[in-house]
Amino acid sequence: MAINVLVKQIVENPNLANSSPFAKLLDFCIQSNSVRHGRCIHAKIIKSRFAFEVFIHNRLVDMYGKCGIVGDAHKVFDKMPQRNIFSYNSILSALTRWGFLDEAEEVFESIPGGERDQCSWNSMVSGFAQRDRFEDAVEFFVGMHSEGFELNQYAFGSVLSACAGLVDLEMGTQVHGAMLKTGFSMDVYMGSALVDMYAKCGEVECARKVFDRMNDRNRVTWNSLITCYEQNGPASEAVEVFVRMMNHGVDPDEVTLASVVSACATLEAIREGRQIHGLVVKNDKFRSDLILGNALVDMYAKNGRINEAAVIFQNMPCRNVVSETTMVSGLAKAASVDAAKTLFTKMIDKNVVSWNALMAGYTQNGENEKALGLFRQLKRESVRPTHFTFGNLLNACANLADLSLGMQSHTHLIKHGYCFRLGPESDIFVGNALIDMYMKCGSVDDAMMVFQNMVDRDHVSWNAVIVGYAQNGYGVKSLEMFKKMMISGKKPDHVSMLGVLCACSHAGLVEMGRYYFRSMSRLHGLQPWKDHYTCMVDLLGRAGCFEEAKNLIESMPIQPDTAVWASLLSACKVHRNIEMGKYVAERLLEIDPTNSGPYVLLSNMYAELGSWKDVTGVRKLMMERGVVKQPGCSWIEVQSDVHVFMVKDKSHPESNDIYSILKNLTEQIKPVGRVSAVTGLEIDEEEIDFACHSSFEY
Repeated sequence: MAINVLVKQIVENPNLANSSPFAKLLDFCIQSNSVRHGRCIHAKIIKSRFAFEVFIHNRLVDMYGKCGIVGDAHKVFDKMPQRNIFSYNSILSALTRWGFLDEAEEVFESIPGGERDQCSWNSMVSGFAQRDRFEDAVEFFVGMHSEGFELNQYAFGSVLSACAGLVDLEMGTQVHGAMLKTGFSMDVYMGSALVDMYAKCGEVECARKVFDRMNDRNRVTWNSLITCYEQNGPASEAVEVFVRMMNHGVDPDEVTLASVVSACATLEAIREGRQIHGLVVKNDKFRSDLILGNALVDMYAKNGRINEAAVIFQNMPCRNVVSETTMVSGLAKAASVDAAKTLFTKMIDKNVVSWNALMAGYTQNGENEKALGLFRQLKRESVRPTHFTFGNLLNACANLADLSLGMQSHTHLIKHGYCFRLGPESDIFVGNALIDMYMKCGSVDDAMMVFQNMVDRDHVSWNAVIVGYAQNGYGVKSLEMFKKMMISGKKPDHVSMLGVLCACSHAGLVEMGRYYFRSMSRLHGLQPWKDHYTCMVDLLGRAGCFEEAKNLIESMPIQPDTAVWASLLSACKVHRNIEMGKYVAERLLEIDPTNSGPYVLLSNMYAELGSWKDVTGVRKLMMERGVVKQPGCSWIEVQSDVHVFMVKDKSHPESNDIYSILKNLTEQIKPVGRVSAVTGLEIDEEEIDFACHSSFEY
């Protein structure tokens, strides 16, 4: 009502000395976002003697632009009989603010030579940076600098945002150098932008140095450093910086809390996470924040508190695809794959991350066929797979040891142009998964071809080859690759040394195995894991060094488990060392009296020596303790059909032919002494898996 009266007073005054009263009215329209009143004033201006004045037309362009009516702003600009640099800057501000970047560039290029000013350039740099046109923003910044314009905090802030978006550390560092010459670097706005740029480029130490040298900090500054540690590590620093922030009296916002909750998820710090959750519950604004809600669901799910995650998920006032995908991932990791599948099926909007989450859940829970089926469904629905999709796919193929499907997956990778390199969107782990798949399928040459053709390699790439060679019985080649890794400058880790020890075991290189085992702590600063002891015991046992193997087990700094003792017991059977076998079996039965493996091996050792009384004693002990030997199972794939066999299984439709051929083979093998003297023994050997024969995780 007040503006109507004011308009009436102004337009009915024929003695206005200038157009300033109209300009004030247009400012009022901008503040109240009143386009209707703005258009009324525009109509009055047209009828006034200021209808062709440049100044008031500039204010009209500005008013329409700031109210979001970009089309009308452009019309006013196009019809101006005369323009000055303020005219151009007003329309540039409107176009860049609302995302009409191509039109803004046309206007910018049309500015008469020499008339562009600092404001024109700033509009282009900031406008393109805000709309994620980062390369263009950097180009405009460089052009502004080349034209000799003074660089201010607006230009610096925008170009740093662009450098962060591009993860361009080199350009970001150059901008930082230019800032140091201008005195803007310690300004709170500039400092925050610098911390954010270094954080997104992964330069944690640089981000921290900038933060520590700032005299003034605001919430954005603290948030930038907390997010830096949460995304780049160590996550514990994110929590510590948050505590400092609170001690400095700076109130957190939803961005702060979401980052700290994510850090707690990484640290498995459920107690601290619950404290943050308590802050959220007490604040209405935080309770309704979608990103913070998603972070809480993720934190509880990653810590195995799937019920608490489900409660938060169900009570969220609104959800998006991230919320549902986080819950799918949490359910899958908690081995509730069916529940994850149900939720996935109900999702209206799915993205590739949703598909990846369920695929990962299938592979992690051993349902590899379902993972492959899900990938086929993904392709049918024309969802473009990512490197994470292919990582899950290759893991499923490796777990199934299905070379044919693995090679088909490799073909997909080639079609999608993967070359396995490091970088912001690194796909090197896909190459590592491909090597692992080929190695587990026994196709060593293909694995090496992938390794040699990788653009970049990390320590996991080397480990995959070292371990793969060892698993496939190429002990010497495994050791050769280890030496090449050392020459390349890569430092070995626990997995590398596990592969080396396994290689020594397969190749019978006892002295070399001893050397590498000792070198772990002496040369590489690695304390052996239980798996390293198990491999070493296997190596010594195969070589018949029973006392040394026994002493090694009993000197372990950690409690030996069944895998370590079982490795030695298996060696005792091979070498028919009944005395040591009895001692080891007793140790095994002390640890797990219900495990049938030691009974079976001990019984078979007695049988091979013809000590049937002891065989009967072992069987009797098994019956008394209620120990049941699960029947062995094996399978073979013939022309894409998988045939499964149990011990003494006669259910196969061709079982008569199978047993007939087996009998003939046995008769042919007997003369060369490869058949055990024991026949008719109902207890077959338990397959003893130990670390150096199992799949390694990278």
